[in-house]
Amino acid sequence: MSDLEVRGGGFLVAEVAPEQIFVPEELTEDHLQLKRMTHNFMDKEVAPKFERIEAQEENLVKGLLRQAGELGLLGLEVPEEFGGLSLDKHSTVVVGEEIPRGGSFAVSFAAHTGIGTLPIVYFGTPQQKEKYLPGLASGEKIAAYCLTEPGSGSDAMSAKTTAVLNPEGTHYMLNGTKQFITNAGFADIYIVYAKVEGKLSTFIVERELPGVSLGPEEKKMGIKGSSTRQLILEDVQVPVENVVGDLGRGHVVAFNILNIGRFKLAASAIGSSQLALETSVKYASERKQFGAPLTAFGAIQAKLADMAVQTYVAESTVYRTAGLMEKALEGIDLTGDCRKEAGKALEEYAIECSLNKVLASEVLDFVVDEGVQIHGGYGFIQEYPIEHMYRDSRINRLFEGTNEINRLLVPGTLLKRALAGELPLFAAAMNVQKDLMTMSLSAEEEGIGVLGQLVQQGKKLAVLALGLAAQNMGTRLKDDQYVLMGLAEMVLQLYAMESAVLRAQKVQAFNVSDEHKVFVEKAATLGAFSAFNILEQHTKEVVCAVEKGDSLKTVLAAVRKLSRRPAADIIGLRREVAGMVIAKGKYPLR
Repeated sequence: MSDLEVRGGGFLVAEVAPEQIFVPEELTEDHLQLKRMTHNFMDKEVAPKFERIEAQEENLVKGLLRQAGELGLLGLEVPEEFGGLSLDKHSTVVVGEEIPRGGSFAVSFAAHTGIGTLPIVYFGTPQQKEKYLPGLASGEKIAAYCLTEPGSGSDAMSAKTTAVLNPEGTHYMLNGTKQFITNAGFADIYIVYAKVEGKLSTFIVERELPGVSLGPEEKKMGIKGSSTRQLILEDVQVPVENVVGDLGRGHVVAFNILNIGRFKLAASAIGSSQLALETSVKYASERKQFGAPLTAFGAIQAKLADMAVQTYVAESTVYRTAGLMEKALEGIDLTGDCRKEAGKALEEYAIECSLNKVLASEVLDFVVDEGVQIHGGYGFIQEYPIEHMYRDSRINRLFEGTNEINRLLVPGTLLKRALAGELPLFAAAMNVQKDLMTMSLSAEEEGIGVLGQLVQQGKKLAVLALGLAAQNMGTRLKDDQYVLMGLAEMVLQLYAMESAVLRAQKVQAFNVSDEHKVFVEKAATLGAFSAFNILEQHTKEVVCAVEKGDSLKTVLAAVRKLSRRPAADIIGLRREVAGMVIAKGKYPLR
């Protein structure tokens, strides 16, 4: 395996083989046992308390988190030396898929185990880890992440909260207000970002410190059972030993923790998509109209098929990224001071983490929206689960950086790495342009081979558009968000398509049922053709924005050539997938 193939963003310019990615079918029995345990805990202990959680019954969520801690679910990524389980990233995905069964509880769980605890795991000193991690892993202490402020959301670097060192050099005095803080109402430990002499730094702030107070609970559209409040800091004296990471480099902690937070959010989103599909199939099977169940009608079947296919694509992408993250973090000693190694590892796949977050959150919104539609008027009634799923899903496109910010990060990071010589993007673009006049497609494959061919064509389209945009726009490109968003969508669809196809190719050699293999191949085909259509459209839009005259005609001719694909019976495939979903009564691979 070459270095390029495992670099963040390398998938764009390198040919990736099926054996290089991780797929859900490779989960071990230990992973599956962990999944079953989490499922049982959510079904028996959390889900029955849904209404009480939504009403924010005092101490209920905190007590449930403590129970989760007793099962080890809060310490999956915490070293064993500090009371955790030291499990791999695949384990965090299987747990993340099950947690949404608890509704708003999932938000409290994710905020604590992810962005609340991981700054200490990856960037804390050995002393900080020894002091705080055992309590965080057991649930004795609950954490919250405090970056957003009333005047700074996406523009995190413009935060106004300050930290001033006292004359004795023993404490920092923190002043400021943090906004929309999940778990704020019952957290014991706050990871707070404040500026020291104008530079962002990270602090561990304990709830009991004088000057710490909270605003009222926000009245939210969804995730009503989670605590969301302001954290108000007034002359709070924080010991110097509570600085996390390097002083003045809080952005390294903040942004890298958000990277892994985005990956973990995507895992939760695919679990929510599976649950919403299961809920919708059940309703459609029981609800009758015109003397037949809704599942008998093609219009409903098509919706169920598309919901399953998009869930499959997102699932394939998240597990692929889990494999990448696991390799990046392999060998890092999390018991010591590992801030430099951890920062580098978490930054490596910033592109893929953003793609995961955008894809999975938008797939979830699509699935729950279609779920409401399948329910008809009942989907608008609170007693039906799909109603709260619809409301709860919307936050995911805002959490962990809006999807717009995450999209803009993708081409920006790709171009930055290309300019630094870390990614041969420009060389790849020149090769595509050089071959424009003589370009010919390889002999048409058959079966699943067609999908691999589509992926390679998609890569050429994406590289061509990125290269032309950089070449023709120069420094203007970084400020043209119209073009950047188009480029981001192309890369997103390519990564999703390739992940779905590579999984389908890899699974063919596995000891799984024929039914499993058939679903994977059909879902990958539908997902790939859909993604390629979107990629093609955005390629044309970007090219028309950055090229003019005869050169534009030449490039568009090449785009048309690269966009050729064999005919596929999309309706027939959708019909077959729908049949499998209805027969199974849920997501077929669950």
